[in-house]
Amino acid sequence: MNLDLSTPLQLVGRSLEFQRIVEVLAQDGDLLITGVPGSGRRTLVRGAAQEVGAIVLEIDCIRATDGERFILLLTETISQNWEAAQIQDWVSNFGNEFFVFHPEGKLKSLRSLNQKQLWQAFEILLNLLQIMAIGLNKRVVLILQSFPHIRSWDRNGLWEATFRREINVQTHVSYVLVATIAQISHHPDETNYPLETIQLAPLANDVLALWAREILHIQGMKFDSRSQALQLFLEAVQGHIGDAMAIIRRLQTFSYPDGLISEAAVQQAIEGLLKDLSLVFESLLMLLPANQVHLLESLALDPTDKPQSKEYIQKHGLSRGGSLQGSLTGLQNKGLIYSAEQGYQIALPLLALWLRQRLS
Repeated sequence: MNLDLSTPLQLVGRSLEFQRIVEVLAQDGDLLITGVPGSGRRTLVRGAAQEVGAIVLEIDCIRATDGERFILLLTETISQNWEAAQIQDWVSNFGNEFFVFHPEGKLKSLRSLNQKQLWQAFEILLNLLQIMAIGLNKRVVLILQSFPHIRSWDRNGLWEATFRREINVQTHVSYVLVATIAQISHHPDETNYPLETIQLAPLANDVLALWAREILHIQGMKFDSRSQALQLFLEAVQGHIGDAMAIIRRLQTFSYPDGLISEAAVQQAIEGLLKDLSLVFESLLMLLPANQVHLLESLALDPTDKPQSKEYIQKHGLSRGGSLQGSLTGLQNKGLIYSAEQGYQIALPLLALWLRQRLS
């Protein structure tokens, strides 16, 4: 298997998905891209947007704790990507009921807007994206990371319904909703305003091995073929490009007199990385309900594609029925485990390794 050297290394194994995203954006399309954290969702979209000459705006919807905060994040990203004179002109002519032009060239919403006014301001901002694109004579791509998170405060689905309607009619703006695989739909407007969905599954071992070899080759390094170094690396990352990148970066900091990466070096890189990530993983567990932590630990110690089986429940002391299914769904929505199609595998391999070490 040979690598086309014209292919950027971050797109290895994702060239078909990348090409489809380019086609969608070039045709004024919108899409939902799903995968686990670290699977390269935003990297692909940013690269595709660059390919079609579009301006990229991004919002992390986890930071949008309510409608007011969402508008703040949207105005911030617009201010970072549009000229101050254009913003001032727009406020004077269209947006002065809800927005002001800050002397530093930033767009700000007025304080003390009620819920109806916030929603009206939101609609105006979405229209501004179209005006912005036409004014710049470029496409605008709005990436909404963890988009389904807004449902935690958009109880009546008003904001999401408005988004989906605008997605359907705007001709110069493409919307890319980023979510976990478990969050593909679950919305009544899915049939009225369907989005093309692109799923990023784990990479195959041969693809990831090729990618790692090419990355290391650039710096005159390679896995020692007389050892299990490459196999240990592949077993640790389980097709997850984010974790693979983290280990490769750690390996690149070591010294190799002969340029050969040994099994011991890979083990050292993994151990060091787990130590550095331990605080992050501990914090993550503290944010999860106890039943989800228990299930996650069980799947790390004893992977299975049938966690609902009577034998598995008894073996690990899990709760039966709705509680177990709720835990499975919760972990899938957070991007921590895959769905039944991938055998409920833990989606972050280094987290699984850390859990096994912690529990052994």
